[in-house]
Amino acid sequence: MDSMTTTSTSGDRVAEQATGVSLSDSAVRRIARILSDEPAGTMLRVSVEGGGCSGFQYKYDLTQSREDDDIVLARDGATVLIDPVSLEYMGGSVIDFVDDIMGQSFQIRNPLATAGCGCGTSFSI
Repeated sequence: MDSMTTTSTSGDRVAEQATGVSLSDSAVRRIARILSDEPAGTMLRVSVEGGGCSGFQYKYDLTQSREDDDIVLARDGATVLIDPVSLEYMGGSVIDFVDDIMGQSFQIRNPLATAGCGCGTSFSI
């Protein structure tokens, strides 16, 4: 799979449509805010790993390195990297940032997940 990049302040969502993974407006704002306090070139990597109480879990890392096959979602100061293997488990997902009475957190609404746990970061397919 070729890497896809979209960088636009107008909200161009070409890569989001091509990969099926999208960023909510609240996630874009929060990621941009986090990255603004980091060294130039820092990106948020979202990946899927084995583990957690339901079989798979999401992992979030700040990084300054990008692999050649990474999918890049970039919009309004927010840059997210997803590796192709993780993308297979995340197709159609929306990466969101929620700030409610229960707290603040990134949440991934994944239509491929058949079950999840209470923590919201573990899922099964």
